Amino acid sequence: MEHITLLIGLVIATALVFDFTNGFHDTANAMATTISTGALGPRIAVGMSAVLNLVGAFLSVEVAKTISGGIVDESAGIRPAMIFAALVGAIVWNLVTWLAGLPSSSSHALFGGLIGATLVSVGAHGVNGDAVVTKVIIPAVAAPIVAGLASMLATRLTYRLGRNADPAATSRGYRAGQIASAGLVSLAHGTNDAQKTMGVITLALIAGGVIAPGSNPPLWVICSAGTAIALGTYIGGWRIIRTVGRGITDIQPQQGFAAQTGAAATILASSHLGFALSTTQVCSGSVLGAGLGRTGAVVRWGTAGRMVAAWALTLPAAGLVAGGAAYLADRGTWGVTTVGVIGLAVCVAVRAASRRKPVTRANVNDPVDVVTVQVTPSVEAADEVAPAIAPVTPPPAAAAPSAPTRTPTTA
Repeated sequence: MEHITLLIGLVIATALVFDFTNGFHDTANAMATTISTGALGPRIAVGMSAVLNLVGAFLSVEVAKTISGGIVDESAGIRPAMIFAALVGAIVWNLVTWLAGLPSSSSHALFGGLIGATLVSVGAHGVNGDAVVTKVIIPAVAAPIVAGLASMLATRLTYRLGRNADPAATSRGYRAGQIASAGLVSLAHGTNDAQKTMGVITLALIAGGVIAPGSNPPLWVICSAGTAIALGTYIGGWRIIRTVGRGITDIQPQQGFAAQTGAAATILASSHLGFALSTTQVCSGSVLGAGLGRTGAVVRWGTAGRMVAAWALTLPAAGLVAGGAAYLADRGTWGVTTVGVIGLAVCVAVRAASRRKPVTRANVNDPVDVVTVQVTPSVEAADEVAPAIAPVTPPPAAAAPSAPTRTPTTA
C-alpha cells in the first residue's frame, strides 16, 4: 500500500464509485420482478440483494482475471491515467442511462471505456481482439437469447403444471420461489459484476508497478469492491426497477420465478467460465421471455426496443467518452484534473435532473408511461393496452369477450 501514488489512489476511488453506480444501476436485475409482484417490499428486497452481492464477490475471481489480463494487454503500456479515463466514460454512461430509466449494461460501459481509452492512449495493439470477441461480444449476443428462451419455456411449463391448482395457493408458492430465485440472482450478480471492478483496480495496481503482472486481486480489493457494489445496491435503482418490473411486461409470480431462475443459471455458468457478460441483458432477456411465455400477456416492444438500442450503443458510446477523456488525461496533470472536473459536473447535473421527477420505493410500482405498445393477440391483452389511461374492469365470465365492460377511473 505504501507504493500507491496519488494517481493510483484516484483510480481506485473512481473504480469504487463506478462499482457503486453499478450496484444501484443493476439492482433491477435481481429484484424488479420480486418487487413488482409484491413478493417482497422494496426496501427489504434491495437490502437482501445488497447482502448477497457482497457474499457473491468472494466466490470467484475468474471474471476479474478476464478484465485485468484479458480484454486489454497489461504489458502494452497501460497507465493509471488511461484507466481513470476509462472509468469516467463508464460512469457517465451509467448515469445517463439510469436517468432515462434504461437498463443498459454497466459491464459493457466498463468494457467500452477500457477499449476506447486503450485505443487512444496505447493503440490497437493494446486491445486483445480475440478476448473481446469470445469473452464479451459473443456472450452479449447469446446470453440474453439463451436466458429468454429458457424463461419462456419455464413460464409455459409452470402455467401448464399449475392449470388445475388453486390459484391463491399457487401464487403464494411462486412468491416464495421468487424470493429464493431473486437471492440466487443477487449472489450471481456479485460473482460477476463486483469482479469487474476488482479487475480494473488490479489492472491499475499492475500498471503502477504495485503488484506483479498476472496477480489475482488482493483481499483488500475484493473486500472494497464487494462493499461498494453492496452499498450501491442498497440505495436502490428505482428508475430501472420500474422499467424492468413494469415497463417490459406485466409480471405474475409464476413468470417472475421462471425469469429469475433462468437468469441466475445463465449468470452463474458464465461466471464459472470467465465470461464477463452483462447481468442486465440476461435479466432483461429473461423478463421478456417470461412475457412471451404467458398466453395473453402484454409485451411492450417499444420499451424492449429502446433497451436493445441502449445495449447496442453502450460499447461505442462509453468508448467515445473514455477516448476523449484519455486524450485529455494524456496531456498531464491538468488533463487528469479536467477529466475529473467534467465527470463530477456530469454527476451533479444528472442528480439535479433526477430530482425533477423522482422515482422512489413509494412509487416504484406505478405504471410506466408507454408510448408504443404491441401485444400478443388476446382479449386479456387488449384490456391491458393502456392501463395508465383507463384501467379496465374485466368482463363477467358469461359476457361475450368482444364487449368488455370498462369502468373509467382516474389514473
